[in-house]
Amino acid sequence: MAGRRHEGGSENPFQGRKVFTVEQANAALPLVRAIAGDLAELARDVIARRERVKAILAMRERMGDRRSSELYDEEVALVEEELERDIRRLQEYVEELRELGVEPKGATEGLVDFPAMMDGRPVYLCWKVGEPEVLYWHEIDAGFPGRQPLYADSGVAAETVDSSRFLSVL
Repeated sequence: MAGRRHEGGSENPFQGRKVFTVEQANAALPLVRAIAGDLAELARDVIARRERVKAILAMRERMGDRRSSELYDEEVALVEEELERDIRRLQEYVEELRELGVEPKGATEGLVDFPAMMDGRPVYLCWKVGEPEVLYWHEIDAGFPGRQPLYADSGVAAETVDSSRFLSVL
C-alpha cells in the first residue's frame, strides 16, 4: 500500500498513525514516562537474570557430577519461568507505548520516539527516561546518534515556544 507523499516527493512513513507536535508529545509524557520507566527497569532486570542463568548453567557444566548439578535444576527452572513471565510483561509495555502512538527504541534506556513532521518532512521527536521533557529530534533514519536539540541555544523549554513554526500535525 503506497503512503501519502510529503514535500520532497518521498513516501510518508507515518500515514495512518498519530503524528505529534512538541506540545502533544510533552503532554503525553506523564504516561509515557511511567511506562518507559517500568520498561527500562524490567528490561535491565531481565538481562541481569539471563546472565545469572548463564552463570548457573556454566557452573553446572563444569561440575559434571549429576548430583551436584541437580541442586541448580530448581533454581534454573524458577528463574526461566520468571523470565518468560517478565518477557511477556516487556511485550505488554511495548504494546502500551505503541498504542499511545510512540515508538519504543531502546528498552534498557527507556528511549522512545514520537512521530512528527518538521518543515514538511517526517522526523522523530526523541525522548528518554530521565529527561525532563521532549527537547530533541532526529531524522527518521538517523536514530539516537543523530539527535539534535529542538531549540538550539535558546534555553527555552519546548512548551513555551510556538512550535507551529517548527512542527505541524499532518
